[in-house]
Amino acid sequence: MNNKETLIKKFVEKKARIAILGLGYVGLPLAVVFAEAGYHVTGIDPDADKVNTLNKGKSYIPDVETKTVETLVNSGHLSATTNFPVLQEMDAVSICVPTPLRKTGDPDMSFILSATEELEKYIHKNMVVVLESTTYPGTTREFMLPMLTKKSGLIVGEDLFVAFSPERIDPGREDWTTINTPKVLGGITEACTEVAEAWYSGAIETIFPVSSAEAAEMTKLLENTFRMINVGMVNELAIICERLGVDVWEVIDAAATKPFGFMKFTPGPGLGGHCIPIDPLYLSWKMKALNYSARFIELASEINTNMPRYVVGRILDAMNDRGKILNGSNVIVLGVAYKPDIDDVRESPALDVIGLLRRKGANVTYHDPYISHISHELDGWEMDSVEDLMKTVKESDAVVIVTDHKDYDYKSIVQTAKFIFDSRNALGELARNNPKVERL
Repeated sequence: MNNKETLIKKFVEKKARIAILGLGYVGLPLAVVFAEAGYHVTGIDPDADKVNTLNKGKSYIPDVETKTVETLVNSGHLSATTNFPVLQEMDAVSICVPTPLRKTGDPDMSFILSATEELEKYIHKNMVVVLESTTYPGTTREFMLPMLTKKSGLIVGEDLFVAFSPERIDPGREDWTTINTPKVLGGITEACTEVAEAWYSGAIETIFPVSSAEAAEMTKLLENTFRMINVGMVNELAIICERLGVDVWEVIDAAATKPFGFMKFTPGPGLGGHCIPIDPLYLSWKMKALNYSARFIELASEINTNMPRYVVGRILDAMNDRGKILNGSNVIVLGVAYKPDIDDVRESPALDVIGLLRRKGANVTYHDPYISHISHELDGWEMDSVEDLMKTVKESDAVVIVTDHKDYDYKSIVQTAKFIFDSRNALGELARNNPKVERL
């Protein structure tokens, strides 16, 4: 029996030991899914607080229930550590570390580099490695693979099996989760794909293999570039409709009645989260190295990036129309998470909106039922969510809805507020013909 067959047999019999590098929004749900499927999973993360929390049977991510973690930890199927030497005992490793952009717009590969350097120390024959971190096409083959094989002397596709499988986590969703969202997977060689597919298919319902790691890497970038460009288009439509005196929300709802040829996207104060604002720029950066300008991507990014400034401009104008100046006014921002009903503030446009309002001289507070504290490292400010929402709404000159959390009693907010700018159409019919409300 060759190495490929030996590994596949281990996965089929659920005897393979699995490591997950990175226990964040991607890594922890993946670790739980593999553990629930019967594998023995070890999560590895340098954050001792996360590791200690997990080993106590507690979850720190809303999408993963503490009861589930407790059951898996107590059964011995899930554990966590900060110690990388345990990798020498593992048959499979999934890398789920962050891949942010630098301020210069190029990918920050430091987390992948650090994880791969640690893995390289303990890599061994009969191991499969899958990178899940979103990145530019070529990362798995050109960046990671040489580090894993140069010193070890392992032959990819024979001794070592390497693949890329893009994470498709959408925090807060209950209909599509890690276990039932189809998993795209592409190996460095055909044998790599076969081994990785044998592993992932033991826990995830649908595996969609592609011809190469590059195809899998590009798939994730296409998904999020599609969304980013369409959001950019509809954000520009909102600007156009405002100048034409047309209700953009009415237009979008009307267009959405067409049963074919149209997909509904909605405007907002900007893009947030780790994926959509960032992933397409990996592709744009890669194309610059190939002397090609990804014009659609760069234009959409420019429009989306400018939306917080556009929103603050609209607020300023609306207050002027009501005989108020923004400088010195009390403004409360409702919602700072990047999307509704989650506690994730990564790349949230709310931070930019708050920063711009502060620069205009407004006295800004915020409320979010999921996020108790925020800070802006670059601008050097921080604040806590207000405790008495309705009291603050009553005392504020303007209420700005940035994140449309379902927990809010919008009817009471409309009745209490002096003026509301709704950047998400959270108020719906409550906003129609209401002189106290303006919408994006």
